[in-house]
Amino acid sequence: MHDDQKLVEARLERALQQRLRPALYGDTVPLDIEVWHAPGEPVPVTEAFAADFKPATLGDKWGPPWGTSWFRLTAQVPQEWDGLRVEAVVDLGFGGGPGFSAEGLAYTPDGEPIKGLNPDNIYLPISGLAAGGVSPSEHAKAKGGAAFQVYLEAAANPAVIQSGFLPTDLGDKSTAGTEPMYEIRRAELAVFNADVYHLLRDIEVLAQLMHELPTDLPRRPEILRALERALDALDYDDIAGSAALAREQLAPVLAKPAYASAHQISAVGHAHIDSAWLWPLRETVRKVARTVSNVTTLAADHPDFRFAFSQSQQHAWMKEHHPKVWDRLKAAVEAGQIIPIGGMWVESDSNMPGGEAMARQFVHGKKFFMDEYGIETDTVWLPDSFGYSAAMPQLVKLAGNKWFLTQKISWNQTNKFPHHTFWWEGIDGTRVFTHFPPADTYNGQLTGEELARAQRNYQDQGGGTWSLLPFGHGDGGGGPTREMLGRAERLADLEASPKVTIEHPAEFFQRAHDEYSNAPVWVGELYLELHRATFTSQAKTKQGNRRSEHLLREAELWSAAAAVAGRADYPYEDLDRIWKGVLLNQFHDILPGSSIHWVHREAEETYARLGVELEAIIERAQRALAGEGDATVVFNAAPHDRLGVPAMGADVRAPSHAPEVSVRREGGTVVLDNGLVRVTVDERGLLSSVVELESGREAIAPGAAGNLLQLHVDTPNLWDAWDVDPFYRNKVRDLTDVDSIEVVSESGTEAAVAVTRSFGGSTIRQTIRIGVGECQVNVDNEIDWHEKEKFLKVAFPLDVRADQSASETQFGHVFRATHTNTSWENAKFEICAHRWIQVGEPGYGHAVVNNSTYGHDVTRDVREEDGGTTTTVRLSLLRAPRVPDPVTDQGVHNLSYALVPGAGIAEAVEEGYRINLPARTVTGAEGVAPLVRVDNPAVVVEAVKLAEDQSGDVVVRLYEAHGGRAAARVSTSFGVASVTETDLLERPLADREVADGAVEVALRPFQILTLRFARA
Repeated sequence: MHDDQKLVEARLERALQQRLRPALYGDTVPLDIEVWHAPGEPVPVTEAFAADFKPATLGDKWGPPWGTSWFRLTAQVPQEWDGLRVEAVVDLGFGGGPGFSAEGLAYTPDGEPIKGLNPDNIYLPISGLAAGGVSPSEHAKAKGGAAFQVYLEAAANPAVIQSGFLPTDLGDKSTAGTEPMYEIRRAELAVFNADVYHLLRDIEVLAQLMHELPTDLPRRPEILRALERALDALDYDDIAGSAALAREQLAPVLAKPAYASAHQISAVGHAHIDSAWLWPLRETVRKVARTVSNVTTLAADHPDFRFAFSQSQQHAWMKEHHPKVWDRLKAAVEAGQIIPIGGMWVESDSNMPGGEAMARQFVHGKKFFMDEYGIETDTVWLPDSFGYSAAMPQLVKLAGNKWFLTQKISWNQTNKFPHHTFWWEGIDGTRVFTHFPPADTYNGQLTGEELARAQRNYQDQGGGTWSLLPFGHGDGGGGPTREMLGRAERLADLEASPKVTIEHPAEFFQRAHDEYSNAPVWVGELYLELHRATFTSQAKTKQGNRRSEHLLREAELWSAAAAVAGRADYPYEDLDRIWKGVLLNQFHDILPGSSIHWVHREAEETYARLGVELEAIIERAQRALAGEGDATVVFNAAPHDRLGVPAMGADVRAPSHAPEVSVRREGGTVVLDNGLVRVTVDERGLLSSVVELESGREAIAPGAAGNLLQLHVDTPNLWDAWDVDPFYRNKVRDLTDVDSIEVVSESGTEAAVAVTRSFGGSTIRQTIRIGVGECQVNVDNEIDWHEKEKFLKVAFPLDVRADQSASETQFGHVFRATHTNTSWENAKFEICAHRWIQVGEPGYGHAVVNNSTYGHDVTRDVREEDGGTTTTVRLSLLRAPRVPDPVTDQGVHNLSYALVPGAGIAEAVEEGYRINLPARTVTGAEGVAPLVRVDNPAVVVEAVKLAEDQSGDVVVRLYEAHGGRAAARVSTSFGVASVTETDLLERPLADREVADGAVEVALRPFQILTLRFARA
């Protein structure tokens, strides 16, 4: 039987390749081809249509990398084809997969989009068009003698990821070259043989199912024999004429229903479109237009088709750039076939965006869908982000969502995630019902292999019976195809296969919840055991994000204060636009640093431009608040008081009464002292001692030195910009050689030592400084980085025995073990922290804070000499991967961090904000009373702004930051008529009582609370 099966399979494969697939189309006539090569960036349709087209022919080369060529394709339908189904078939020289090769969007002569073309979707259903209509229906019949013409905007997108992850210059237009990459291979009108098409679908569904079945299951030989009979029924001299007879041989096995216990799959059409990755943002706009055109064309012919379309930004692009595609999109949404989903501005990274930025992803994403479609989404759709912050469940719920979907955790290198349907519990205790599709893909094609894997892999057998499968070409877009829908139709109820139902994701989630409401609980972050280097790659992108987030905090805070005081208008439109620019660059291949050079170059330019705008908004508001005068007014945007300046307020600078900072030289060392901390910089430029003077404790472990720069060889096996593999730790070079050490400041208010080092092709100048009244040692770095495949870290070996580290995340912090007892803990050898990381033993600890760094690692070692434990905190500063951007991080970087000795969680929170929100000074006449004051430092104000509805109400978002219960009194400097607790979208949840102009709040650990103050 086994040998016989192999013979039949070999026969089938040859028949498919040489007989059946070529017979999909019958008679053909060539299309007349004309071409115009756009000289630069893409142009509008009207400009292209008016261009000077030249004759072209099959075999002609076109398309320098990132170029655009417009083709005009013309033909006349032969008279003898009248009443037949006719398609245009075009191959632009496609290679690779959909979204990773040349692509095109076809238009009618009056500029109506038809559908996209890609390597797996090369046809245009033009029968209706050739009859003079605008409907691209698959089922329309051609009219003999009718003229046919389409315009095709063809994008010469290169395949940036080369075999073996080889570096390439294709990732930026300036370096990609000008040689054409593609050639026209096929352009013809053809008669479509529907019986052959359906036979191909019948065969592929049965053959794929058969390959997944156990050899001893009777269903397998039954399918085999049916396939053999179908081949026997074919007349190879007349495939089209005999296809129906062959289908009759397969009908009985296709008609057998699924087992009663079969796994059930909710199939959801999808096209995961990376908002930027191996292509720039401008190309993503066109990818979305092509994909939406494909989807709406399919939807017209398949009423039961459902397509989930996430990322409000991509919908907004259609409204702005492709109004005719936008009209089709809106109509399909109205019909319920395209389903806005996700409720975020983009499918952002989840680890690195700050708390308020993550909240705004939901605010702007959901608001767009509500404003444009009247739809409130309830499902967070993040299949491809690189791990998921433990703060997410609370944010998901506060944005009005019920469900959460992810897929990427299936990529774990070490540990298989134990659930597919589960409750995910966040740092505050909020739970969200979560699904993780067991087919292990968000780009499904409804193959037998995918369905078998979904059934076999499903971790919650016995509890749940349903899983979800997103299907359609993705990453580079394209979406579902008619072939996929053909498979879905046959798999709806087929013996030995899971049952497949195309439906709305919300229908799946509600059903899954109802049958498995007692699903298991996963507590804490969904850490991805892969792509850990995304916490570090492309440092300037990350720094731009961090700086923009804090500039936006300041811009909203001071603009709100100026507006409430009646001294300036609130810049609603400017802030809305700037927020959306920042949110876009938090997309999960931009902020993580895993895109081509073009993308990161543009991100840096965007951050610089938005930074200038925000600085101007901040300055305008502060000058309005400070008034006219000659005094120096100090503004403190941080949520805690700072050296006599109130939190979120301003004061006229008063003389400092803190002890002066001193510098003394002792041999080859320099000692800095401000009465709070004493720092010794040794002859190597390292921190040999950092003593917190109140306790008298030394922070640096015996025999060690802090601020030690360490250089690793960094050559991951795959995914260069994404990954750092554990073996990177096997090879390290301590950078202890110095070019110079010099005292650069001893002013009495600050003392600083500059240390310069050279290594490889790079130099680092570190300014180590302490300031008056600050119990910390600050390090400002100017790094001229020219290494390749290296990883730069800085180490602080600390004299504490810490079983766990605390890392700031959105609206709180997470604890992670510092040991490696289990494979789960061992896999977290690189972790994400926001503004601070803290380690300690009961009653005492230390923090390291930063202004632009996310990657960290924490390890423990027992010292042989005294039996003590050294806990080493390292910050990941820079990398130098070569794929997909061969010049990643090359150039000058400025970044800062600080060691805060004697710091607990409270101090870590405060200093983390302060290093990111330095005080500003303005010449003026008066201080500024804070709009809002909170009397408990554990309750932190994250944002102060005016309400989105432009009512003038003041919105305050705050949270419990220390990890315990906290009560606080929230008071204002303005008259209050009423206070309402709201969700993230500023919709009312509950009225709050106002007493003596203040509100009393009581928060659970890490609870987020949004208060809306109506002014009296």
